[in-house]
Amino acid sequence: MDFSIHLILIGNLTDFMTIVYDDVVKAKNTQGDVIRKTSLVYSETFSKMTGSQIYLKNEFEQKTGSFKIRGAYYKIKSLTNDEKQKGVVAASAGNHSQGVAYASYLENISCTIVMPKNASPAKVAATKAYGAKVILDGLTYDESWTSAQKISEDTGATIIHAFDDPEIICGQGVIGLEILEDLPDVDEIYVPIGGGGLAAGIITAVKQQKPSVRIIGVESSSFPAMKKSIDTGEVQTVDGKYTIADGISVKTPGQLTFEIIKNNIDEIVTVDDSDIIKAMFLLMERNKSVVEPAGVVGLAYLLSKKPSSNKKVVPILCGGNIDMYLLGQIVAKGLTTMGRMIKILITLKDKPGALKEIVDEISSLSVNIVEVIHDRLSSTIDAGTVGVTLSLETENQEQADQLVAHLEEKNIQFKIMS
Repeated sequence: MDFSIHLILIGNLTDFMTIVYDDVVKAKNTQGDVIRKTSLVYSETFSKMTGSQIYLKNEFEQKTGSFKIRGAYYKIKSLTNDEKQKGVVAASAGNHSQGVAYASYLENISCTIVMPKNASPAKVAATKAYGAKVILDGLTYDESWTSAQKISEDTGATIIHAFDDPEIICGQGVIGLEILEDLPDVDEIYVPIGGGGLAAGIITAVKQQKPSVRIIGVESSSFPAMKKSIDTGEVQTVDGKYTIADGISVKTPGQLTFEIIKNNIDEIVTVDDSDIIKAMFLLMERNKSVVEPAGVVGLAYLLSKKPSSNKKVVPILCGGNIDMYLLGQIVAKGLTTMGRMIKILITLKDKPGALKEIVDEISSLSVNIVEVIHDRLSSTIDAGTVGVTLSLETENQEQADQLVAHLEEKNIQFKIMS
């Protein structure tokens, strides 16, 4: 299989360049001992849930907690001595910033990262901890990217693009080589897609060596930029709505990545935030793994759609950097989504024993009461009554449904809050 001509646009010039399997092998050899070979682990739990043979590619084990260090390190290692002396600059709100900062630290070169003003304080602190100069500018990635370009023009620093760069793509593609080494008879690989660097690298590494392997890209349904581009035949920009998967919330995919992906990917699918939350929750509870929203989209699609019966399937869990406040919300929403937590509001007469009667009915079904909130003072609460909000822990959705039916049978007036 001849895997060649891909197109990249640089400013107003159109250059042709080739990225082939041997380029990914070169990237692997250059990475040496700096980049970890992450584990590929069979999951009996997720195999039973999906009907596939699921092997998790645990890229969240990588240094800096994400696959991004692979491409950033290879790109920076590839710079000339003159380029290294002038330093590098990048724009990112998350994993790419940490990858570039850490790779720059290893090569002892100056590094400036432009991050949006609303970037996570934890990610800003992590980037600074690797020695990078962090500039907060703009409210979106696009605005930060404009600022990074201006810095490059003024200082001569090399821009390290997050995805649309041949060395970045080759560095990420090493993941594909590792998968084939550990699971030569893999049938399908599910790859998160934002700008497309990871997918383009996986395709280049895998398709030439074993074209029968299906590569499926997975995007957030709120940011289906690559899917729309493939469907129309040219790079498209999407408006984009909110998604918790900020790592793949890219409005416009790369030109080079688009050219590689458009003729070689087997399918692009999308997932919703609710599917992402469920997958994150299950990974934490069943697999004891904390994976960020963008990192679980492949597994989320497999769990929700079950598309690959009895196939050997690898979803790439591409990152594990998640804000701790968001993590708490994921746990709460995951419990609710899976019928493991239900919150109800009951209005009772404000008299002794009224609450006990309700508690006894709930306890009779072995449902655990996690939290009780009394409200006598709100304007919506009538005099002589009390509003009681109960957070209840149930075993599963079936028990939650039994609880609701039991309360209705006892003529207990309640409202389900979540």
